[in-house]
Amino acid sequence: MTAALALARRGLGSVWPNPAVGCVILCDGVVAGRGWTQPGGRPHAETEALGRAGAAARGATAYVSLEPCNHHGKTPPCSEALIAAGIRRCVVACEDPDPRVSGSGVARLRAAGIAVETGVLANEARALNQGFFLRVEHRRPLVTLKLATSLDGRIATHTGHSQWITGATARAWGHGLRASHDAILIGNGTAQADDPELTCRLPGLARRSPVRVVADSHLSLSLTSKLARGARDIPLWIACRSDADRARIAAFGACGAELLTIDSGAPGTIGAPALLAALADRGITRVLVEGGSRLAGSLLRDRLVDRLEWFRAPRLIGGDGLAAVAAFGVDTLEIATTFDCVGVRRAGDDLWESFVRRNT
Repeated sequence: MTAALALARRGLGSVWPNPAVGCVILCDGVVAGRGWTQPGGRPHAETEALGRAGAAARGATAYVSLEPCNHHGKTPPCSEALIAAGIRRCVVACEDPDPRVSGSGVARLRAAGIAVETGVLANEARALNQGFFLRVEHRRPLVTLKLATSLDGRIATHTGHSQWITGATARAWGHGLRASHDAILIGNGTAQADDPELTCRLPGLARRSPVRVVADSHLSLSLTSKLARGARDIPLWIACRSDADRARIAAFGACGAELLTIDSGAPGTIGAPALLAALADRGITRVLVEGGSRLAGSLLRDRLVDRLEWFRAPRLIGGDGLAAVAAFGVDTLEIATTFDCVGVRRAGDDLWESFVRRNT
């Protein structure tokens, strides 16, 4: 199952709206086939593994990181494929929360006489596909907040100078984070200040660039920005309010951008919960947030940040620098969102710390 989970990770960021699944076919102690969910969500992991195993799958054991699907969509059910291949035993990490599956895949395998064991590395499997579970169960994607700051939590000097606070290694690893997420989200302030591309520019991973999303309530993003100019090559979604200028809505549509109209939130703003719900409705399971400070503060205020990836440079900027997170109204420590540190690594001269939100 550990191997199946490792295979599943290969799909993170490229298989939405489907979950990232891994499958290993074991016959007489020998791996006969391996598979993982392919880009776009199909073929599924079980189909890939069975195809590689061929006739060796008959009488073998299948290890699957998520319950095999049991419904007809764009592909036949994986439960059918496992039964037809003659699998004798199936080990499943955890149940699929999708109402179209949710236990029926396991039930169908058992009805066909296949021995099924569930719950093997279930916590690890749920953590790997946390974004998919959140989309199905809570109508929002997993939110990862990525920060690149000085030691005192600043993302720019008082003059706005910010490139580059962290070094080349940290920036490269940040691009790796982009490749493992379905979408990357920034606020309009960051879009205007930095004119970013928001692509994955690691060698060989350009095709793993996520959907670019800009929260821009009044469509003030420049039509000549890198984001707008590249909208036909890499998807650009702009979240705006319905009272945005009609001509600009048409102009961005002509550029190839998709407009998400969201009126929930304080006047003139876009509410973070409504924005995440809109992304989930379009199949997004994992969102990487890269700026700016007001967007980060809004998400933290609403307790919508699930993970923090924090790159810290060994320098100090001072209190007049731009804070990474805007004020969001924490009066006492008891109500502050708390995170657990799950990893610390050196990134050249910088430090990369990973945190997950504590469930309190």
